[in-house]
Amino acid sequence: MTTLNPCHVALAVNDLDQARRFYSGKLRCTVGRSAASWMDFNFFGHQLVCHEVKGHKSSGFTNFVDGEDVPVPHFGVVFHLDDWESIIKELQDLGISFFLGPTKRFEGGAGEQGTAFVLDPSGNILEFKGFRDMNQLFRKSHA
Repeated sequence: MTTLNPCHVALAVNDLDQARRFYSGKLRCTVGRSAASWMDFNFFGHQLVCHEVKGHKSSGFTNFVDGEDVPVPHFGVVFHLDDWESIIKELQDLGISFFLGPTKRFEGGAGEQGTAFVLDPSGNILEFKGFRDMNQLFRKSHA
């Protein structure tokens, strides 16, 4: 078994102060290093770097997945389903609105999961995903 290493994600944001308020204030991610045009966050154990890029716009692209148009690109975190349900409740309690609300995908099949998509203030899409069985994360379908 290999050690799971933290992922590094860098993304464009329109306003660094607005990103800080969202990621550290609402999502409670701790702030790491920063400069005038970028800021690191501890995004559930992963390094998220927001780079201020004036005029940044999200792609607006989607891909049809299990009956829904899922926005791409997006990034996020995978939790055990019990932890996912707690995180979703916390997000709801914090008044964070969902781009695509909490739902279950592939029910009864390989990779059954809970998903929810959140939009940050710059239009970046975050996915919160939960698996009942983490061994299903990369399992292929029987179909």
